[in-house]
Amino acid sequence: MASDDTMRAMQVPAAGEPFEAVERPVPEPAADEVRVAVEACGICHSDAYAREGTPVYDVDYPRVPGHEIAGRVDAVGEDVELWSEGDRVGVGWHGGHCFTCEPCRRGDFQGCVNGEITGLSLDGGYAEYATVPAEAVGRVPDALSAVEAAPLLCAGITTFNALRNADADPGDLVAVQGIGGLGHLGVQYAYAMGFETVALSRSPDKEALARELGADHFVDTGATDAAEALQSLGGASLVLATAPAAAPIAEAVGGLGRNGSVVVVGVPEEPVPVDTGVLVGTRGAVAGWSSGHAKDWEDTLEFSALRDVTPTVETYPLEEAETAYQRMLANEARFRVVLEP
Repeated sequence: MASDDTMRAMQVPAAGEPFEAVERPVPEPAADEVRVAVEACGICHSDAYAREGTPVYDVDYPRVPGHEIAGRVDAVGEDVELWSEGDRVGVGWHGGHCFTCEPCRRGDFQGCVNGEITGLSLDGGYAEYATVPAEAVGRVPDALSAVEAAPLLCAGITTFNALRNADADPGDLVAVQGIGGLGHLGVQYAYAMGFETVALSRSPDKEALARELGADHFVDTGATDAAEALQSLGGASLVLATAPAAAPIAEAVGGLGRNGSVVVVGVPEEPVPVDTGVLVGTRGAVAGWSSGHAKDWEDTLEFSALRDVTPTVETYPLEEAETAYQRMLANEARFRVVLEP
């Protein structure tokens, strides 16, 4: 048990090494930061960047991962006016921005060239406390528990934001490829937004779940060609690609209707071969979407509370972060994994 001046944390001592349990001093917030008492922190596949290291991001070790933080404001820096002690808040991937670079001046905070990343460039939520820039904090509605809110700060915002920013209207045919950590939320959001929702999955045993979550149609892509199935329904205005596999994404391109698009949120390791002839013929597109910033996940959480969209989760105590992480990595979790410090 940590003392009043120290906290428990699970850190990565160096790239590629297992998590280790440590006691650290409780961090003091800088003038423009808040300190969050962590009540829940989701484990995401992107935590592998901190665990394994990556040439894409510079990570200083030791590092505490975790960018799906839900908790309460415990202390505020002297320059912080928006937040007060006791506020229920969440923190996601976007860990703050500079306000002065060209993207920030245009309001594209997600594109900030000096942006921080929670759990990578600053310590995250695999701990009892985390300090973050005040602009990286979003409000959590009372209708959502901390465990429910945590995965929505990454998987939730990614699928919600991609769907609401796509060129699709209520009643349009929208397919969600993959019914996993991202996809099981994508189906719920697509249904709640009024789309005619198709679940695409290679696991026929997920049909009952997909329909329970709101899917109007289910296509077993292991037995049926996804493109042909979507065309038989009139062609998709949007395919939200959540499973990180190149072949199913490429196959979905053939299922697009006129001016349709495949929006990728689950990134495969290998390149995706795209039939450009199909894109020319349909005036279709293949695009990508990243998560968002604090106001975006406030919108996500408010919509989720309003329409009762919640993740299916497995919870683990903080000390079992290694077990929980490996279960996520092996794709054995159903569907999101959450640590409770």
